[in-house]
Amino acid sequence: MASTGAGEGNKTAAGSSLHSKTLLKSQSLYQYILESTVFPREPDCLRELRVATATHPMAGMAASPDEVQLLGLLIEMLGAKNAVEVGVFTGYSLLATALALPDDGKEVNKGWFDFAFVDADKVNFLNYHERLLQLVRVGGLIAYDNTLWSGSVVASPDEPLAAATREFNVAIAADPRVHVCQIAIADGLTLCRRVA
Repeated sequence: MASTGAGEGNKTAAGSSLHSKTLLKSQSLYQYILESTVFPREPDCLRELRVATATHPMAGMAASPDEVQLLGLLIEMLGAKNAVEVGVFTGYSLLATALALPDDGKEVNKGWFDFAFVDADKVNFLNYHERLLQLVRVGGLIAYDNTLWSGSVVASPDEPLAAATREFNVAIAADPRVHVCQIAIADGLTLCRRVA
């Protein structure tokens, strides 16, 4: 069920403070995106979790609302019925994934997956990638969060997490088992469709 508009002020405040990691350089433009297309269609339970997460001291670890909206759309377009998430903070993106799955879909921890979302320790992204290629079906989608690492992949390439992220990006781009698309949403999102 979409939000009815109650608590719009809380939505705006939580959206702004929680997701300042956006690569957009205009806070007002980012706020416009949230208010015009993300928040009006956000289910109440997802909004409540997002607002609660915004009060957590490490709130910046949560996936952004616009990114979560994109993942939900991709899950629906893919017709995914089985999904897994590697790295869960407060469950915001996990809940969004569950809401996007059809009634007979599920989030499972074994078997063949249609969709995987990885938002865990960045230094292990390549390890997760190798494992997920064994678990995600051909034609399935793997989404990796934070693959531009606040722009540090170019601004501070020698910083350890930036270096690990760059290494991952190079390896994924050269991997013939996936088709890759990197998107400048939130903190960078890389989509890998398994083709082999």
